[in-house]
Amino acid sequence: MAVQGSSDILIDELYETTHRLRQFVEARLREKGASVARLRAMRMLAQAQKPLRMRDLSEMAGIAARTATTIVDSLERDGLVERVRHPQDRRAFLVRLTDEGLRWHREAEEVDRLALAEATAALDADDRAQLRALLGRIRDHMV
Repeated sequence: MAVQGSSDILIDELYETTHRLRQFVEARLREKGASVARLRAMRMLAQAQKPLRMRDLSEMAGIAARTATTIVDSLERDGLVERVRHPQDRRAFLVRLTDEGLRWHREAEEVDRLALAEATAALDADDRAQLRALLGRIRDHMV
C-alpha cells in the first residue's frame, strides 16, 4: 500500500512539472506573438475543419464561454478568425479560421512542437515511452 506522503510528493511533482512546462512553452510561443490559450482555440477550430459555435469551441477547448469569447475577440482583431452568421439560426454566429489564421496556426503548432521537444530532450526514447505509459495509466484510472 502506498504511503500518503509519497502520493503528495508525486502530485506536487506533477503540478510543478506541468506548471514549468506550460511556462516554458508559453515563453516560446510569446516570442512568436502567440500563447497557449490562443493556440488551443486555433487548434480546436483547425481540428473541427468547419466553423464552430462559440459554445462548442469553449467545450472542446475546456474553457469557460467568457474566456472563449475573449480569446476569439483577440483572434478576430488580429485577422486570424472571423465570425459568420449561422445559416440556420440568424441569432447565432459561427467562428472559422481565416487563411491567415490557418498559416498562423501551422507556425504556432511548429513552435509548440519544438518547445516540447526541447523541454523533453533529456529523455531518451525508452524514457518517453515509459512516461507516456505511466501518464496514460493515471489518466485512464480517473475515467
